[in-house]
Amino acid sequence: MTTNNVTRFLDLKRINYKAFELPAEKLGALETARLIGVEPGQVFKSIVVLRPKPGKHILAIVPGNSEVNLKLLASATGDKKLQLSTQAEAEKLTGLQTGGISPLALINRGFQIWLDSSACSFTEIHISGGQRGLNIRLSVDDLVLLTSACVASVSSPVPVE
Repeated sequence: MTTNNVTRFLDLKRINYKAFELPAEKLGALETARLIGVEPGQVFKSIVVLRPKPGKHILAIVPGNSEVNLKLLASATGDKKLQLSTQAEAEKLTGLQTGGISPLALINRGFQIWLDSSACSFTEIHISGGQRGLNIRLSVDDLVLLTSACVASVSSPVPVE
């Protein structure tokens, strides 16, 4: 099994989780859900959102079959305007590759974490394990507790083509 800072942190905190090893290339949340056999709404992706004014950037954790709704997120955070980061900006700000950005790897790293409220319809959800090819299933309660995440409706379903 892959061991990294995220799994060591979870072990240290005695958090119950299950790690899933996946191909090391960048996979989307929908492909990850298919590979591990769960519904797409249970696999959450981490999206870096930028504030135009100085302050903590935001890590929005949203279901794989949804996208960040910047208006809902701005309303929840009290910001007038927010902007999605580019892949390059996300990697520079987090120090992680896209496809491997995890809220658990960014604790105390200057991000405000917002978890979409749809997570509350599950006991456990899947998130990135802090590197490409590693997915972690853990309880929603543990994720919120560990990351001090704010929970609100911050996503919209992706239109099906």
